[in-house]
Amino acid sequence: MQDISVSALNTTVLWWTFALSTVFGAVMHRTQFCTMGSVADIINFGDWTRMRMWALAIATALLGTSIFAALGLINTDQTIYTSNRVLWLSALVGGAMFGFGMVLASGCGSKTLVRLGAGSLKALVVFVMLGIGAYATLRGITAEPRVYFLDRVAVPLSGPQDLPSLLARHTAITRPTWLLVLGIGASLAIGAWALWPREARTPRHLLGGFGIGAMVVALWWVSGHVGFVAEDPQTLQHAYVGSVGNTMESFTFVAPVAYTLYWFLMYSDASNVLNIGIVSVFGVIAGAALHALATRRFRWEGLAGLEDTANHMTGGLFMGIGGVTAMGCTIGQGITGVSTLSITSWIALASIIAGAVLGVKYQAWRLDRAG
Repeated sequence: MQDISVSALNTTVLWWTFALSTVFGAVMHRTQFCTMGSVADIINFGDWTRMRMWALAIATALLGTSIFAALGLINTDQTIYTSNRVLWLSALVGGAMFGFGMVLASGCGSKTLVRLGAGSLKALVVFVMLGIGAYATLRGITAEPRVYFLDRVAVPLSGPQDLPSLLARHTAITRPTWLLVLGIGASLAIGAWALWPREARTPRHLLGGFGIGAMVVALWWVSGHVGFVAEDPQTLQHAYVGSVGNTMESFTFVAPVAYTLYWFLMYSDASNVLNIGIVSVFGVIAGAALHALATRRFRWEGLAGLEDTANHMTGGLFMGIGGVTAMGCTIGQGITGVSTLSITSWIALASIIAGAVLGVKYQAWRLDRAG
């Protein structure tokens, strides 16, 4: 009976994940939420509007996650982002690779799924290359340098690396209190900056910022609260139903693309089952497709030529390798990871932006040479 209830709970978690992911994809398509585009807007036009929308999403996710964690509804200690090792070198190298790659590929992992849903065959090429690069870095040839060189350079801690846990270990103030102080304080500061100019408070920008951030919090709740089992009848240990590594999960789009590609290739393998990551990939594509069709913005798009093909293939590989090395993408580390106040996530976020800046400047240099 208990096994049946866990199986039913798994189905519930996956359906909730699909629903939230569909909304996520539709909101991204409706608002043109794009990290790569926001960096390009700043460098090319001095326009910070889309960057402020991304910052508003960070503030929203940070606020909601911190409050949920402080109330005990979720446990942010149980995530891949809050381990007891600060993987600063992996975050720097992987983040820079991902940021540079997403410029070559015309968008990050989540944007690739949105573009794929809206009819882009360019995005399909990126999807496949990202999945190959990610899986190779999870378990294949590029996993070797990641594990034996980059991941070994780390700062070990005596407990979780999120800032509330770190401060609680060295002060008399409890972790829930620090969660509220840091979470609310940081989110208000970031949110105030994001909403300061009038042009950043249009309905589209508010929907993009609040909507994406809220979806990250909602999936934390589904995975970490709805899907939490205190004692799995098979293992007699706690379990996060639908997760890959038995940790609480929210949106990220690098490893899940690899798992999705593997799911298609090994479909008949009985051990190859759906999980939160795979279902979120399907949901984002579906949400973008539904919105594109409803608004008559669905358009087939192909590659322009040899250079365009090479850029998108290379960009996809860079994102796959870099994203797994940094343990996340612009969503996975830049919003989801940062919402846990993880030190490694903040390092990865800064490195992704730096890599994107380098990528935009590289493309401008290529255009100048060609002209």
